[in-house]
Amino acid sequence: MLAEIRGLNEECGVFGVWGHQDASQITYYGLHSLQHRGQEGTGMVVTDGKKLKGIKGEGLVTEIFTADAMKELEGKSAIGHVRYATAGGGGYENVQPLLFNSQSGSLALCHNGNLVNATALKHQLEGQGSIFQTSSDTEVLAHLIKRAGFSSLKDRVKNALSMIKGAYAFLIMTETELMVALDPNGMRPLSLGKIGDAYAVASETCAFDVVGAEFIRDILPGELLIIDDNGFRSEMFAMASNIAMCTMEYVYFSRPDSNINGINVHTARKNLGKELAFEAPIEGDVVTGVPDSSISVAIGYAEASGIPYEMGLIKNRYVGRTFIQPSQSLREQGVKMKLSPVRGVVEGKRVIMVDDSIVRGTTSRRIVTMLKEAGATEVHVLISSPPIKNPCFYGIDTSTKEELIAGNHSVEEIREIIGADTLTFLSTEGMVKAIGRKDGQCLACFTGQYPTEIYPSTVHPYEKV
Repeated sequence: MLAEIRGLNEECGVFGVWGHQDASQITYYGLHSLQHRGQEGTGMVVTDGKKLKGIKGEGLVTEIFTADAMKELEGKSAIGHVRYATAGGGGYENVQPLLFNSQSGSLALCHNGNLVNATALKHQLEGQGSIFQTSSDTEVLAHLIKRAGFSSLKDRVKNALSMIKGAYAFLIMTETELMVALDPNGMRPLSLGKIGDAYAVASETCAFDVVGAEFIRDILPGELLIIDDNGFRSEMFAMASNIAMCTMEYVYFSRPDSNINGINVHTARKNLGKELAFEAPIEGDVVTGVPDSSISVAIGYAEASGIPYEMGLIKNRYVGRTFIQPSQSLREQGVKMKLSPVRGVVEGKRVIMVDDSIVRGTTSRRIVTMLKEAGATEVHVLISSPPIKNPCFYGIDTSTKEELIAGNHSVEEIREIIGADTLTFLSTEGMVKAIGRKDGQCLACFTGQYPTEIYPSTVHPYEKV
């Protein structure tokens, strides 16, 4: 579904490069390829080996990193970030990377994910004298690093990482090194690549393709990777445990040309469509997917069912950020701005509409209505994931059960609300089978079984977990 309209947004994406004369330009293109992971703010910090310098702002990559701004970002290494606001909310001060200066040296860090014990740690740190400059949970790590009683930065970072809980992929840069860390559950995608003699790190491998980097390997759960002018070395700051990669990375968030732990996202989505065809054989005339993430699923369903795939919905790619807003009224108005039915394809047809998920139901209802207004005689809605019944505390902006339509209504009630002739969700077992991961997946939003402890301060006051 369209994240800008529907409101199912992941917190962010990260990109970094070490040891390249065009570090800022490479990071610009890397962040641009990750723009789908965050459109509210972006930032970049570079180092020339002597000092750190950064630029950030609220807006798109192309808006913040103008030609004049890029002239100020000269250096051999850089880290960058694109974000949606979840923990800590929006605001310029929360745009990352966060940059800290001190007499002992500077530190920049950025983060993909969400720390479930951030509030508890903030209370503890404030009691010890810390003063926070942002409301972002990412800043907690900087304070923990600074207060750790070890002489080497590596040991201070490892100690700090041992104290935080939740989903995180961190990039931590100083004047002389880049540190990369992934949480012990491996909830977020993070990969290492190489451009000539330089190293790159990215939330998704599609960024490597854009900047001409060769994929080396995925960062391991619980791993701390240290990159400097001598190469890279790996240490484990925690034992990998209860591996739980976010399933929605495969279902929705990641670009189809990315690979996550060796699995191509487009292929996984086609397999989800094939599994849907097995679980939900519908009599129809055309299969269409809701752009963009569901197109691969629809193609898989069409191949397995023998029903032709058609482009029944067109996405308007020239709608500005005015419609990338969290308010419900703009979401509803935005549907018509972002999507148009193709009357020549759907008129007089039984349409099988394939989508990746239903969160609030508003967008699905409006798409079904548009298809029927365009002449579809029937609209059968197939969803390539189970009902999302539970909030996410790991970096996706569904923090309360009351905002989730499946958390409050049965499948039949949802079908009536959205106006579909039939509605079918893929089973949890079918989804896991189709994705084909050998390690575990986080299924918490579907099953309510969270891979980490959930701290009371993380939960919305009206929620029960």
